[in-house]
Amino acid sequence: MKQIVFSDLDGTLLDSRTYSYEKSLQAIAQLKENDIPVIFCSAKTRAEQQIYRRILGLFHPFIVENGGAIFIPRNYFPFSFDYHKAVEDLLVIELAIPYHDVRKALAKIAKGNDFHFRGFGDMTAAEVAQMTGLDIESADLARQREYDEPVELCSSRETDLGEFLAKLAEAGLSWSHGGPLYHVKSGADKGKAVEILSGLYRKMWGQVKTIGLGNGLNDLSMLSQVDMPILVQKSDYSWEDMDLPGLHRVHGIGPEGWSRAIAEIFGA
Repeated sequence: MKQIVFSDLDGTLLDSRTYSYEKSLQAIAQLKENDIPVIFCSAKTRAEQQIYRRILGLFHPFIVENGGAIFIPRNYFPFSFDYHKAVEDLLVIELAIPYHDVRKALAKIAKGNDFHFRGFGDMTAAEVAQMTGLDIESADLARQREYDEPVELCSSRETDLGEFLAKLAEAGLSWSHGGPLYHVKSGADKGKAVEILSGLYRKMWGQVKTIGLGNGLNDLSMLSQVDMPILVQKSDYSWEDMDLPGLHRVHGIGPEGWSRAIAEIFGA
């Protein structure tokens, strides 16, 4: 049976602090040798993920901005399927509303409310770098958003957070939480993207086994769609509190846990 690996990036395949992939390289090589696709399923933008695809030599479909869209290399699947547009050599299945519509909705929320927030679209690359720990070049790639907006709520009052999240719901927006940021979007999540892409693989190969690796609650929808959900440890050696049948908690922070899980599944 063919197997497919869906993976979060930050704090999973990549170190959450340095964004290094060095500790994942041996496991990635093992997967490549066995012709097992590694599908990025991350909050990162298309521009960011393209860098890692080239560096790591992983030229498979990938899921951007928390399920905002699926990018599939042209001629990757030996059959036609519905998609919304083509970008360079990639066919795009869009699941979320466009970024500029999310920004418009957030601008309306900002008017007439006491709480203050700002998104990546309100920040310079230097400010994004300072907040995230990315270098300037990477921060600029992180600002090239197409579907969701990472938002910082500039308030420590709990009432402001509750009101902000309520306003998002009223505007038809959803959110996921990662670090100090709320990723705001509409019409998408990682799980829906994994479901669609898994269906395309089944059409190509028949029965498949899907494996998912993540580290946080924003990965829950992805992990709930795979046959083998795996959770790696966070930087404090704890696991995210997640209630999911069949969830395997592997020891190891980020890429250490990621590599250990791959070795356990496929043999070192």
